[in-house]
Amino acid sequence: MAGRPLPGGDDMIGELGRLLSTSLSRDGAILDHWAGRTPFNVLRAQATNIRDRLLAGRLYPDEPVHVAIGNRATDIACILGVWEAGGVVVPFHTSALPATVNRLAAMTQARFVVDAGMVKELSTTPPPKRSLLRGAALVILTSGSTGMPKGVVLAHDRLSGKLDVLTRLLSFTAADHVVLPLQLTFIYGLWVALLTLSTGATLYLMPRFSPDSLRSYMDDGATVLALVPSMLRTLLPDSTLFNKFPRLLLTGGETLGAHLRYAVRDIWPETNLVDLYGLTETGSCDFSLSNASAITAAGSIGFPTEGIKFRIADSEQGLTGIGELQICTPFGMLGYLDDPTLTSAAFADEFFRTGDLARVRPDGLVELVGRSKEIVSRGGNKIAPQEIDQILCSHPAVAGALSAGIPHPRLGETLYTIVVLKADTELTATELRHWLSERLERFKLPDTLSIEACLPVGSTGKASRALLREIAIARSEARELDPENGTGGVVGKASFCRDRRSG
Repeated sequence: MAGRPLPGGDDMIGELGRLLSTSLSRDGAILDHWAGRTPFNVLRAQATNIRDRLLAGRLYPDEPVHVAIGNRATDIACILGVWEAGGVVVPFHTSALPATVNRLAAMTQARFVVDAGMVKELSTTPPPKRSLLRGAALVILTSGSTGMPKGVVLAHDRLSGKLDVLTRLLSFTAADHVVLPLQLTFIYGLWVALLTLSTGATLYLMPRFSPDSLRSYMDDGATVLALVPSMLRTLLPDSTLFNKFPRLLLTGGETLGAHLRYAVRDIWPETNLVDLYGLTETGSCDFSLSNASAITAAGSIGFPTEGIKFRIADSEQGLTGIGELQICTPFGMLGYLDDPTLTSAAFADEFFRTGDLARVRPDGLVELVGRSKEIVSRGGNKIAPQEIDQILCSHPAVAGALSAGIPHPRLGETLYTIVVLKADTELTATELRHWLSERLERFKLPDTLSIEACLPVGSTGKASRALLREIAIARSEARELDPENGTGGVVGKASFCRDRRSG
């Protein structure tokens, strides 16, 4: 590998790398909270330096490289530098806890991490060569129903094809100013950024969402906003203070709902609100619903986007016409990193099993009615309840834990957790929350943490997440529980388990 030439052509870069390189070859700049305005030529120079340093370290083709993301302009340069070196980008947030970073390193076995234009060596041992990564652009981590994150492998050519579809669907123009508070660690944020740059529009990267920051961008002439519904719920009470309205408002990541759509229409009647449904595994944006069809289609996820086929699997639990939504797409993942069994289980024939329950309405549109998977969507962030349970159970005083999502008017869902302590131990919810905050990102911390005598069980005698959800909703509605250190009584159809060590 010592004699490997620097890439001067297209052989190793991949389609997304070529697209981004071409985009940054124009005159222009990316704006962010940290540096203000960073010209494209500066970013190109940073990308070239990263590429050269990775190749000097003998990066193999299709080798995973960690990239720290803080929604900075330089993050775009880091991504391009890895692609130009022939590597696969594995994004993680700059605020990730050391334990999270260590788990990521154990998963990918990456040798290099790129952060703010700097390349650091993590290991001298090359990772195994993986055929799944051939032609891959990204490995994006998503919450897994087993409690452990899954590495979704996305290919250059497939995601590039999806960008072509989105170019035709959304009609970004070079005159647009696109505000992006979504993190580039997620596919939603990534495709918005890439689409913005590829169309010559101006990109504003926000490190985090806040109405005040968004207002300043709007006053400066922003024309396109990309948000999740929970951000909209926060924004709408103050929306009358905005002097300008976006021409295009994109939402996704969680259910929008007809009520929120109508609220946006009433406040910003001239804004085209486009709601997008999709998963990381399918390449995102499998269905869309715009203002043009919202009057008759409100409450649905709209129409399949170009190239998408879908079906509703066999009815779920005897509910007429309701089954799992399954999607067939040419833009989907190559598979889950190092897990062919999980990859195979995720598909039924060539259709990806979304885990979402849906039905086809009489007008032919698809309507979601619930989720068969247990992933909690809190403010657009996906949380695996079992991951929270597993970490809590590693505490020496904890005998069992169970978490579930409950509806919330602004965030979509919040996380409700109960904990059972071992006999002859003492621990307050406040102490346990502090311990947990050192091991979990902030958005994964339970909104309600209650220490109970035992876990709820269903008719089978097993701890029941569904029953916990029922109990939590009833308690929330009755306001029987102190959010910080709950001691409220049991509400629900079934009893708690008898053995406080269960779970």
